[in-house]
Amino acid sequence: MTSRTTAMTVRVVTDSTCDLSQDVVRELGITVVPLLIHIGEDTFQDGVTLNNDSFYEILKTGSVLPKTSAPSSGMFIEAYEQLAEIADDIVSIHISASLSATYASALVARDGVDVPRRIEVIDSRSASFALGLLVVVAATMARDGATVDEIVAEIHESIPRTHFFGVLDTLDYLHRGGRIGKASTFLGSMLNIKPILSLRDGIAFPVERIRGREQALDRLCEMVGSYGSISHLAVGHTTTPEEMELLAFRLSQFYPSSGILRCRCGATIGTYFGPGALGVALITAPNRSANSSGV
Repeated sequence: MTSRTTAMTVRVVTDSTCDLSQDVVRELGITVVPLLIHIGEDTFQDGVTLNNDSFYEILKTGSVLPKTSAPSSGMFIEAYEQLAEIADDIVSIHISASLSATYASALVARDGVDVPRRIEVIDSRSASFALGLLVVVAATMARDGATVDEIVAEIHESIPRTHFFGVLDTLDYLHRGGRIGKASTFLGSMLNIKPILSLRDGIAFPVERIRGREQALDRLCEMVGSYGSISHLAVGHTTTPEEMELLAFRLSQFYPSSGILRCRCGATIGTYFGPGALGVALITAPNRSANSSGV
């Protein structure tokens, strides 16, 4: 795929929770504004001053619980000002407003920046590589010469067709991050329960609790298959790339393997998912209803 970013009249901004690889970001000319990771007294920019390998090594030690926060509006203003020099319009797509203040920060920046450019800010109602798929759709359209109105319309139409499912190895990190109660964490550990999580209206919730990891991955594949026609598919992991590739192979019965987007959860999402997490995101084809048995 040949990059044509210099000819773009629309540029796409997102945040580091999209979990896209640097290759994809560079190829499509995407601007990524990092969330902040707080570890003890130190603050890092997700994916900029803290890489994934270093983050997961810190996380595995268990000595300090990382905390996350949204980028400041000033970080978005800086990004918008830089892009205004090379783009006619900007589309800024972000993690669900129900999960982070990032979207609100981008809105403040849009209203406060002094540039003669149109800036559209969109709440993806998603996170991680589900957000990443929407960003890739937008950036691909921009690369191919679509207008800002066409891109915004496509993303808004795609959001209800975008789905995310994650299998966690443990509930401990959700508990430590304040996302689940201690009793549920203890019960899950005792019974070897592997929760399958999803997003509904921008809120994370458990879809099913499966006994054993292999059974959970089997169920994950069944759920993807229940959606029928899929227009975009992504797989991702926190610390097990080989297992992610095996999952991609299994999902190739539903979508060409070469077209499956591969991702790694960065520090923000990894803070809550923990090591050993796997996930799938998909966008169903237009005008096709998803089989409700998948959720």
